[in-house]
Amino acid sequence: MNKMIEKLEISNNWKVIRLEETDSTNNYLHNHAEELSDSEFTVAVTDFQVAGKGQRGNSWESSPGKNLLFSILCRPDFLAGNEQFYLSQIISLSIKDTLDKFMQNCSIKWPNDIYWKEKKICGILIENDLLGKIISQSILGEGLNINQESFVSNAPNPVSLKQITGMEENTTSILSCILNSFESYYRKLQDGRFESIRKLYAKSLFRGEGLFPYKDKDGVFQARIEGVEPSGILVLKDEWGKFRRYAFKEVSIIL
Repeated sequence: MNKMIEKLEISNNWKVIRLEETDSTNNYLHNHAEELSDSEFTVAVTDFQVAGKGQRGNSWESSPGKNLLFSILCRPDFLAGNEQFYLSQIISLSIKDTLDKFMQNCSIKWPNDIYWKEKKICGILIENDLLGKIISQSILGEGLNINQESFVSNAPNPVSLKQITGMEENTTSILSCILNSFESYYRKLQDGRFESIRKLYAKSLFRGEGLFPYKDKDGVFQARIEGVEPSGILVLKDEWGKFRRYAFKEVSIIL
């Protein structure tokens, strides 16, 4: 067994799958979900993704063995379909909380990119399955830049933890921390502690205070974040005092 998996310090509620290479860890868990139903949580982690997926159909650049590429499978059937954004919030907070141990100026760019200052260190792709009105299954995929020293793709603003700290970091301990934090937040959801999660998420937002440029289908405008609704809708207040509400992909932050 790979040493990284042997040293993971997580609860017995997790099943861990180590893949040397795969098309994407999200795809792997989706294709094997039925046979993994005996564990509350499953994490699939790999050294390299041939076709790592990002939001908007983008790919995710990662040098083999340098970063954390993993996906979490869970079955939050205590959440209704219109509450699925809480899963986005808790995985974002889990990663931010972990990175906060290494550096300052880490934030969550709505809906769930993780940023250091003006640069992206982590991307998240969440795929939920509904059964009636409940969430029967959720797969949360993460690409977190840890030890990569340079990026060659046309991604506009990537950064790694090593580029920030100047240190080679231990991916095993970082993954353990993220998974333990995720399980802790997950228990809060099970207990119905939604408001505390919403407050932490709001406090952690990238450019959470002040006027900044945004772009929607009508063009560029200046606005400040007023909040994020439980459904994930972003609420902005523009420079003229008008409130604007956006679903994912309807507005972008201009960097």
